[in-house]
Amino acid sequence: MRVIVMIKATKNSEAGILPGDPEAPAGYATLFEEMGKFNEELVKAGVMLAGDGLRPSSKGKRVRISSGKRTVIDGPFAETKELVAGFWIWQVKSIEEAVEWVRRCPDPMPGEESEIEIRPLYEAEDFGEEIQAQDERLRDAIARR
Repeated sequence: MRVIVMIKATKNSEAGILPGDPEAPAGYATLFEEMGKFNEELVKAGVMLAGDGLRPSSKGKRVRISSGKRTVIDGPFAETKELVAGFWIWQVKSIEEAVEWVRRCPDPMPGEESEIEIRPLYEAEDFGEEIQAQDERLRDAIARR
């Protein structure tokens, strides 16, 4: 089972505060080192497939689609609690295994309340044969790049 593990944004992540910044709260100084060690554990266990941090929403855009019309909206976006600051894609046996890994995760937002959301991804097997074949073709094309 693949899951996406999303680290929710906070005031500091939306401000673009990184370790070494003068405004960084206590605990940020070692955050990259601690997350690096955790990511190494995930890779060694064969769990981590991908993962990255995201720049603040002020650097992003949204495209709203309504009745076929597309409207581009520049960041920043107001509801910080609904934004994602980083993510992993994990291969786990169950959602319970993913929860256990998250319990071991270093605090991603030292000095602030943080939240990590885990959601299962759809797999090609969840759909018909035509969609499965299309998914396989796309994955092969990506792998060849």
